[in-house]
Amino acid sequence: MTKKRKTKSFGAVLKSLRSAKGYSIKTLAEQVEVNYTYLSKLENGHSSPSEDFIQRIATFFNYDKEELMVRAGKIPEDILELVARNPKEALHFLRKEFGG
Repeated sequence: MTKKRKTKSFGAVLKSLRSAKGYSIKTLAEQVEVNYTYLSKLENGHSSPSEDFIQRIATFFNYDKEELMVRAGKIPEDILELVARNPKEALHFLRKEFGG
């Protein structure tokens, strides 16, 4: 039986980054120029971030933007094109390498 890997959502990563730096939700909201209720919704999975906001968070925390994009359910266009051109091979590779 294979173990399922627990994946972190964008909100969980955002909360981890914020907590690791010691920011309150209100302090981070001021720093990235959004309302703290928006951050709360993101962290709790009740809202989806825009690409612009993901970029701001990536820059603010010096974190990989593409990883944040994927965690937010926004697959980079070049990756989607690769999968679309090679669906069978891409799916086989991903399942073989990462389980599933």
